[in-house]
Amino acid sequence: MNITKHYRVLLASLFLLSGVACASSPVPEQPQPVTVKFWNGNKTASRQDYERDILAAALTATEQKFGASKIEESRTDYPLAEDEASVFRSKGFDIFGTVAGNQKLAQEQKILIPSPLMKGILGYRILIIRKADAQKFAALKTAAELKKLRMGIPSTWADAGLFRHNGYPVEEKGSFDDLFSRLENNEFDYVTFGANEVTGVFAERAAKSGKLIIEPSLLVYYPFPLVFYVNPQQPALAERVTAGLKAINTNGELDKIFNRYYGDLLGPLQLTTRTRITLENPILPKEMAGFKPGI
Repeated sequence: MNITKHYRVLLASLFLLSGVACASSPVPEQPQPVTVKFWNGNKTASRQDYERDILAAALTATEQKFGASKIEESRTDYPLAEDEASVFRSKGFDIFGTVAGNQKLAQEQKILIPSPLMKGILGYRILIIRKADAQKFAALKTAAELKKLRMGIPSTWADAGLFRHNGYPVEEKGSFDDLFSRLENNEFDYVTFGANEVTGVFAERAAKSGKLIIEPSLLVYYPFPLVFYVNPQQPALAERVTAGLKAINTNGELDKIFNRYYGDLLGPLQLTTRTRITLENPILPKEMAGFKPGI
């Protein structure tokens, strides 16, 4: 009996000691999420929301391999070309979305991820015109006819050079904020926006005066894929986002996000029935030379 009692006391003591040891053992610290500094300025609000959702989905899809992350977003606009060009070099951002071949980045070090974010919809350009000119535009059928009119665009926007390359007169000055008042004042004849954004832009900025309309018969198309560029000091992030974009393309998540934002917009615009005028894109990077739209 004494031996049995001795063992019971010994076992109880060991149990207590193990509990103390466990209680005093440090709990392993959870790794902190990696912060991704995302510049998301110089674009419409709908594109800002869409691009953030795409980036978030790509990071989530790669969490198991690369770990947790959090997006630190800035929607600050940099209207000067030199400011946009320096978002990596002097402003310290890690990633941002823009059109492939953006010439403001031509002399900058960067990593291109050649995976289209928006199925090429930004290259399906719909015109906003003065209501008084509706019949004139309805009669246009050829590029030569459209080239007799002036296209307006804010300073430094990427497609100004593209239109010039194709022989179109371009009035490039001012900002997005004054674009439509300048159109109303006959400084130029039309502006163009991607099919993904024209409806929202018109409602938010152009409809109020009643003097402008979305032109219903013409479509200007050029290959204009939207992509992510990554800070050259962040190759691991480029690897991660590349893998993430591939994953959400494969599993259908990118399609779901695209349809959530733009699925209801494309039908009313009747892209397939419009008179189509096609432009060449001289700034398309060689990595995307075979790009085809996905809509």
